[in-house]
Amino acid sequence: MSYLNFDKALLVNLERSLQKEMIRTNRAGVYNATTLVDCNTRKYHGQLVMPLPEVGDDNYVLLSSLDETVIQHGAEFNLGLHKYGENTFAPNGHKYIREFECEVIAKTTYRVGAIILTKERLLVSGEPRVLIRYTLQEAGSPIQLRFRPFLAFRSVNTLAHENSLACADMDDCENGRVNRMYPNYPQLFMQFSRQITYAHEPRWYKNIEYQKEQERGYEYKEDLLVPGYFEVSMKKGDSVIFSAGTSEVNTKSLNNLWKQELKRRIVREDMFSCLKNAACQFYKREGDKCYLLAGYPWFKASAREEFFALPSCTLDIDRPEYWDAIMDKTAVDEVQRFMEGERDLKIRNMDEPDALLWFVRAIQKYAHKYTPKQAADKYAELCEQIITYYRKNNHPRAFVHQNGLVWTDGTRQPATWMNATENGYPITPRTGYIVEINALWYNAMRFTAELIRESGREMAADLMDYQAEICRDAFVKTFWNGLYLDDYVVDNYHNKEVRPNQIWAAGLPYSPLDKKQMKAVVDICTKELLTPRGLRTISPKSGDYRPVYIGGQLERDRNFHNGPVWPFTIAAYSRAYMSVYKHSGVSFMQRMLVGYEVEMSELCVGTLNELYDGNPPYKGHGGISYAPSVAAVISVLDTLKKFES
Repeated sequence: MSYLNFDKALLVNLERSLQKEMIRTNRAGVYNATTLVDCNTRKYHGQLVMPLPEVGDDNYVLLSSLDETVIQHGAEFNLGLHKYGENTFAPNGHKYIREFECEVIAKTTYRVGAIILTKERLLVSGEPRVLIRYTLQEAGSPIQLRFRPFLAFRSVNTLAHENSLACADMDDCENGRVNRMYPNYPQLFMQFSRQITYAHEPRWYKNIEYQKEQERGYEYKEDLLVPGYFEVSMKKGDSVIFSAGTSEVNTKSLNNLWKQELKRRIVREDMFSCLKNAACQFYKREGDKCYLLAGYPWFKASAREEFFALPSCTLDIDRPEYWDAIMDKTAVDEVQRFMEGERDLKIRNMDEPDALLWFVRAIQKYAHKYTPKQAADKYAELCEQIITYYRKNNHPRAFVHQNGLVWTDGTRQPATWMNATENGYPITPRTGYIVEINALWYNAMRFTAELIRESGREMAADLMDYQAEICRDAFVKTFWNGLYLDDYVVDNYHNKEVRPNQIWAAGLPYSPLDKKQMKAVVDICTKELLTPRGLRTISPKSGDYRPVYIGGQLERDRNFHNGPVWPFTIAAYSRAYMSVYKHSGVSFMQRMLVGYEVEMSELCVGTLNELYDGNPPYKGHGGISYAPSVAAVISVLDTLKKFES
């Protein structure tokens, strides 16, 4: 049995199986996502979802679903599944599923009487194409396999409804048909590796419901166009590959294409291999550029998330070529252009006060993975430029005061990762001197001094160390309240809420705290914030504690950073904990990882969600696969490896 294996008992129970999702990407922004029983529960789900720059800035669902029907001796058994009303599902194809596993690729096994049929799917790397292979494992006599494509041709942020502009025409192509529902969209080629027949019977399937959107308070009913159906004859041992893409494929090459793509896949046999696979799915190539997406299904490349996750999603999983492609060939250029005043960048939110500090932190991890000398040779000059950029107050949203601390205005727009808003204003208005920004600032100065010293410029390094010490003294005087660190300080107001942001002051390689203070920070985070999924965003002792991420958009936004757990915090926590407790902390951190291993078979299988409820059972929410969450646990595994060796 594979590491990620789900049996009939779970799959036929829709209360459980509809909560479990899968996602596959092709490292070019294209993805395939649905539930384990192939019933779409989000408007973001689809068999072929892809960016279409010629249409707009969103991702677009072209092929929403592909329903299969097994026909034997005139009897039809439909394997599809859709929700049409409250607790109304049709045509209930999940009752035929015997197993779902995704050790290498997603594979579903159906049993209809004596017929055993398997369905496997994968995306073609770097090309907008999904391949689905059907194999008739057992059958007493030949069967017909019928396919109904459910077409959407819409943004992931909208829903389709029956309309007179949609084109249901299907033109011929090799072993298939091609459709373009709307003039501004590309053609969708639907082809098979074997000869097929096609029957043109256009029909709108109306009021298909997406329960996740309903739970989130959004529009949740959609109409999808089925232009007709394909049929192919099969006997025991036969396979047929279905291809859906925006260009025509030579159908004779589909079997070889399948084999080539299969060789590229990572076997998911434990938590690390699952996380490694998930990390690779965040890569997105655009021409000669490459980015690390913040997650799926709705995220773009965003500075803070990209720079936080990049080292673990490349270097820690032995993918240095993607570090080079993302950092050296793309991010370095965009950072330089940002400091020169350009704002129209592919990496979004570069102007956030801490974004460039996370960029320096990523380079620091590179130095730890290789050597400070290698890092200095490549990045010392740029890191020094970043420090100067802040110190000269050229940053549009961050200002260095005479005491050496960074000040930022977070009252009008969010200044940190706690960025939920209401009526355009921050729900958690962290402003003034903010604890993690200043911890990152101190760390960046000390690390940059290290690089400068490696470059042979001792006097310049000594000067930056001196400036960092001024910052360190002010940091302790400003944030340390005798027990832990205040979350932010503005004028004479000290926000004393116990939040996880203070853990970065203890978990960065250059900490402004002494050992006693570091231990106090680790201990209070352990006592009040730690859960099996990471650190809560605020202590349960707070009157603002709202641990469950439920309700409509406004309620969820109010809860977003006031109780739920964000797994990406575990990276700084583990580093701080191990710095304080050394080898005696290994077994504790190993036990902490159990909570993340559980999540490998929950929600979006093989990856980690954006956030989790702050109280048991710590249900996952938000983005179904989130780069900082995945990167953080990879970072913990890497940290433990160093202590275990």
